[in-house]
Amino acid sequence: MAPRSNNPSPRSTFHQDLPLNPTPRSLSVVESIYSQSQYSESSESTAASSVDDAHHILRSLRPGVYVPTVTFFHADTEDLDLETIGKHAVRLARAGVAGLTTQGSNGEAVHLTHQERKLVTRTTRTALSNVGFHHLPIIVGCGSQSTRETIELCREAMTAGGDYALVLPPSYYKAMYKPESLVEFFEEVADASPIPILIYNYPGAVAGIDIDSDVITELAKHPNIVGCKLTCGNTGKLGRIASSVDATTPSRDGSGFMCMGGSADFTLQTLVVGGSGIICGLGNIAPRACIKIIDLYKAGKLEEAKQLQAIVARGDWAAISGGIVGTKSALQTYYGYGGFARKPLPRPDEEESAKYAFGFKELVEVENTLS
Repeated sequence: MAPRSNNPSPRSTFHQDLPLNPTPRSLSVVESIYSQSQYSESSESTAASSVDDAHHILRSLRPGVYVPTVTFFHADTEDLDLETIGKHAVRLARAGVAGLTTQGSNGEAVHLTHQERKLVTRTTRTALSNVGFHHLPIIVGCGSQSTRETIELCREAMTAGGDYALVLPPSYYKAMYKPESLVEFFEEVADASPIPILIYNYPGAVAGIDIDSDVITELAKHPNIVGCKLTCGNTGKLGRIASSVDATTPSRDGSGFMCMGGSADFTLQTLVVGGSGIICGLGNIAPRACIKIIDLYKAGKLEEAKQLQAIVARGDWAAISGGIVGTKSALQTYYGYGGFARKPLPRPDEEESAKYAFGFKELVEVENTLS
């Protein structure tokens, strides 16, 4: 394949020049956004001005844990709860995650308008910047059913403060695609996107489309395709891709290509086969526990890493089986915020909430020891 730079990503190594635990500052600037109308063009342009200035700083992807953040809504109106969105992003940043992802499955992207998508990313970026986490990259989910709209979402992601785009393959007209259709889709999006993209392989969300390792390895030659997220759970595929592209890992720079697992229940397995880290929804509940697995692996403490991986995997099953409804319920139980998903997703009753809380209990207890 074409040679790559040895830098961690096409972005600069800006993160290496910043402290890992910036001194927190007031959220007052972020909160000024919350008083503005969510859907007015004037509020969008006002909020964008400070974000655009910060976005010119190029942020590298580095190996580690990335969290696809939950989108929060007011229970009575289902309007975006911008204050909670911002505060949740800051909580995760202070836990030490390598970056955040907005507009993913956990972020209910399919329930949001374009305007709301931009506002969530912009609020996340502003909240991070206002407390000293200017360096933290944001990956934005930009998948859509047409090449045209996917490119549009990539452009909107950049203007809202996003650094990278995470792109699912289109699937609605799956039966009509030619063998080359998906390759052409990703290449055309990468050609036109103003920010680098990561390929998102999640068969469960796209009518069973499962992109194989040969296709991803070929697409990795494109200079604007800088990584992949494999929620398929196929660690054999992940290992083949990581080896073929010389993926960046926690212990070596490699080519800069980020080969990411897509679920916390195979974090350690991802690292063993040469992956770069994970993008995991469980990080909304227990970011420190997910990070600790990587730290233990890097330190050569494999037995401890295996023991923690088992606890994380049990917690991740609660997240997988309960979905975003269960994750939000657990956030409400253990952290005092979370609320509900947008309709038509159901609101859990008292018995269901107790079940979700029990599923995460062991993991949250471990998380609290790492605070």
